[in-house]
Amino acid sequence: MQPNLSFEQAPPIGVPYRFFLTAPWFGVAAGLLLAFMGEEMLASRWTPGALAGTHLLVTGFMLQAMCGALLQFVPVATGGNIWQPQRVAAWVHPLLIIAAGLLVAAFLTQRPVLFMAASAGFAVSLGFYGVVVSLALWRTPAQGASIVALRIALLGLLATTGLGVTLAFGLAYQTTLPLLALTDVHAAWGLGGWGLILLAGIAYFVVPMFQLTPAYPGWLARGVPLLLLALLLVWSLQLFGLPDGARELVWLGGLGTAGLFGGTTLYLQSRRRRKVSDTTLLFFRVAMVCLVVLLFSAMLFAALPEIGNDPRAVVWLGMLAIVGVFVTAINGMLYKIVPFLNWLHLQRLCGLETLPPTMNQMIPERSMRRQFYLHLAALAFLLAAVWLPSLARPAGLLFALDCAWLGLNLVGALRIYVRFKNRIRAAA
Repeated sequence: MQPNLSFEQAPPIGVPYRFFLTAPWFGVAAGLLLAFMGEEMLASRWTPGALAGTHLLVTGFMLQAMCGALLQFVPVATGGNIWQPQRVAAWVHPLLIIAAGLLVAAFLTQRPVLFMAASAGFAVSLGFYGVVVSLALWRTPAQGASIVALRIALLGLLATTGLGVTLAFGLAYQTTLPLLALTDVHAAWGLGGWGLILLAGIAYFVVPMFQLTPAYPGWLARGVPLLLLALLLVWSLQLFGLPDGARELVWLGGLGTAGLFGGTTLYLQSRRRRKVSDTTLLFFRVAMVCLVVLLFSAMLFAALPEIGNDPRAVVWLGMLAIVGVFVTAINGMLYKIVPFLNWLHLQRLCGLETLPPTMNQMIPERSMRRQFYLHLAALAFLLAAVWLPSLARPAGLLFALDCAWLGLNLVGALRIYVRFKNRIRAAA
């Protein structure tokens, strides 16, 4: 698909903004939870604190930002006509906030009623959202690797939701469901089928356009989403029985595919036409480095079972994937999307008579760069805290400050938009 943006189909700016402005504060909550609970939260992936903190990030930070981005990206980049985006956002956004809060409370208190209430909220909101956005993607005449990836990602979102609801039911009523296997399949569909494939589908479009790199090779752009989908389907067979050897091969195959995407992106970035690196590029580059490190970490753990069998090894992989890859990439993309949306909507209001502030004026580069350095420090502390528990509390505080700084930068951009919009209306 060639970059052919349909700006006239962009939804009202409040549609994606309500999601974008909410996302960082879930990260703040996750950081504060780690600072409060300390080392016990990172001892194993199964501790109540670890489950609560993980879902603050995946159903809070990630889900809010990704749902908002799709409501903007689908109509503008693919020409897909989303049904009444303002109404969709007004229904889905608050339901997602409530459901995420209920789920975190459920993990911390282990109350069945909270698990069921949270699963109902996610089923309704994400089921509705997934159907609306999927219809827009299937009806668009646009074709290409990005379209295929986005369609598969929406399938991944619906699969993740269904598996999550099943897990909540099993946790609430202590059924005989294979909860460990369900958890692994749920996590794989959420991070690989929804998160990574969506990230790849958007990257195929925005990395060459905004980072001025060569285009992704056609075979890779087409192959990564399809191969990940095939591996996820095989991975899901463990619900019915899958030999350990086959399970490990599928696991490493999925991470190898992810590492191939990350390594290719880094290579394309090294060949970009503009050599000056802005902060958004640095965020995305760090995310791709973490994706490659994730692959090599998994290979190391497979080769050295004495390390790989340590409960902290899975926590390390999860920290690399969720914070290192997804939170980092989303942070960088928000710094690109929000100033651009400000400029686009203000330019429409100004017409030819007045020039809106430039994108660099929406969020100062110095503020973004300083927050980037804080994010690197927070990520380093979080990864170190997996093996050095005494660092857990300072890591949580650093991450909370990191996400708060991101949130305040986005709020600052919104204030500039509102202030200039009011000036235009007053002049009119």
